[in-house]
Amino acid sequence: MLIGILQTGYAPDALRDKGDYPDMFARLLAGHGFRFRTYRVVDMEFPESPRDCDGWLITGSRHGAYEDLPFVKPLEQFIRDAFAAHVPVAGICFGHQIMAQALGGTVEKFPDGWSAGPTEYDFDGETLTMNAWHQDQVVTPPPDAHIIASSPFCRYAGFAYDDRGLSVQAHPEFEDGFVAGLIDTRGRGVVPDAVLDAARTRLGTALDSDRIADRIAAFFKQARP
Repeated sequence: MLIGILQTGYAPDALRDKGDYPDMFARLLAGHGFRFRTYRVVDMEFPESPRDCDGWLITGSRHGAYEDLPFVKPLEQFIRDAFAAHVPVAGICFGHQIMAQALGGTVEKFPDGWSAGPTEYDFDGETLTMNAWHQDQVVTPPPDAHIIASSPFCRYAGFAYDDRGLSVQAHPEFEDGFVAGLIDTRGRGVVPDAVLDAARTRLGTALDSDRIADRIAAFFKQARP
């Protein structure tokens, strides 16, 4: 099964020694039998058709879904086209937000600030821990979204859209070393020091990234009409 990775941003240069975001997702989903092809949509490199791959995965980004950037509107249309064609789409962080926005939801810079580091989420009654790194949030879900995850800080932390879409706000692809690097390269002066210091103290908490990887893989592989 060929999964197209729609890359919407780049990791900091200083943190690319182990690869960029598409490499992180390839590692996260290793062992599930997928092949991957990357499209750098942030640089306006788009697939010709939603049917060019068997499924799509939208990465995180330092950009806001609500920003007036050249790739945002074409990506929203691509998401709607993929849904219409019943080609599955998964989104992570920015991907979660841009999917919601494309389908009628609202994304904003959250007035209560940032979430960073290992964070607990309620997935339909099951507590799972993943690394977070965001201020933007979905504040109004799309009409067709089913809420599958939340936290006290992030009410809409995961959505399912029948067999067409699956998205989470957190970063199952982020390992602790990468989050530590983000704290040092992108955090200081942007994210409050108290949030960064608290995030650093939580590094080393057991993560459930493999559980989310299994969910994403099962979503892509489920039978569709």
